[in-house]
Formats: sequence, C-alpha cells, structure tokens
Amino acid sequence: MKTIWVLVADEAIARILRWPENGGQLEPVEELTDPDAHASGTDLRRDAYGRRSGSATHQARQDTPHRLQAVSSVTSSAGEAEQHVEAGQFATHVAEHLGKAVQQKRFDELRIAAAPRFLGALRKALPPQVASLVTTELNKDLVHAQNDELTQRFFGEKTA
Repeated sequence: MKTIWVLVADEAIARILRWPENGGQLEPVEELTDPDAHASGTDLRRDAYGRRSGSATHQARQDTPHRLQAVSSVTSSAGEAEQHVEAGQFATHVAEHLGKAVQQKRFDELRIAAAPRFLGALRKALPPQVASLVTTELNKDLVHAQNDELTQRFFGEKTA
C-alpha cells in the first residue's frame, strides 16, 4: 500500500502528517518551522527603518518644511519585502526536505494545503520528483486546523 503524506503549511510552519494504512485520523510525522518568520512586523519595520537612517536625519530637522511624512509606508513595504524573502527561503527549505524524504522513499503521494502566497512559492521550489507525487492542492491556510478536520478535508469519503 502506498504511503500518503499531507503537508499543511504557511510562511512560518510546515506540518507533515501521514494517512494511516488502516484509515482513521491523520498522524503527525514532523513539523518544520522558520524562526525568522516569527519576527513581528514591528521588528521588520524597525530593521528596515534602520537601513534607511538617512531619512531619519532629514525628518529630525524641525525647521525643514519638507519633512518626510510617510516614512512608515517606506519601511512597511521594506518589511513586507523581507517577509516575502523569508517565505521564499522557507518554501525552499520545505521543498528540499520533501525531496530528501522522496529519495528515502518515505512517501508515495503528497497532498498539500498552504496559504495562497506560500503555495505559489512552494510550487516553484518543489523538485520535479516531488511535484509529480502531488495529487491534491488546497489553496487555503489550514496550518492551525486540528488533525480530524484535516482528515475530513483530505480523506472525507474514506473516514466514514
């Protein structure tokens, strides 16, 4: 019988579960996390602001009529760009992990549910031998869903 894995992921967490051969509920296999993705948006904006310290000098001059009013939008977009880079790196890490698991013959079929943006990054990063094993993709963030809910979503007709 073939081994079916379910990957449920977002930009910070990737949970891998296995469908038991005798049915029942999905069982946890492992969880991958990206500690950098857990940084708060404030930390990312503060970091981006620090890289643009020249703006702070201009803004600090009280007698300048052209003080920058929208510094936060500049740094917010920089923070968002940083989050996209982190998500892409995490997608690559998850894809490499799945590639090694395929080489070790740990699964024969893969079903994926991922947050929309992360799913796109993951698709790009998956090695061809892993991509060929993907039978289901859900464009939805279910990383915090309980195992019984995931079982129902992926194997609804088989759990009855």
